[in-house]
Amino acid sequence: MRILTTAAIALALSAPVLAAPPAKPARLGLCAACHGEDGMAKIPGAPNLAGQKLDYLREALRQYRDGRRDIPVMRAATGPLTDAELDQLAQWYSALTPRAPQ
Repeated sequence: MRILTTAAIALALSAPVLAAPPAKPARLGLCAACHGEDGMAKIPGAPNLAGQKLDYLREALRQYRDGRRDIPVMRAATGPLTDAELDQLAQWYSALTPRAPQ
């Protein structure tokens, strides 16, 4: 019985914790115009962002804002955003589940 209890506790502790999804960012509208609110691109050439790695999205957004990635439309879209707003966007898109293109 002790082994069974220990195994159950170990299994429960190793199970992933289900976190609440991030809140929808206030600044999502401009991003959603090209990348979709669901992270699936709405225009040709725009990448799908749903399910991308959080760290990648966070750093890419900062690079667009700071001009290290020189894409004028992205620079204009991210230029006025704070670090906190960029983090919210990165968290939103990374938490979405990608789906097959239609």
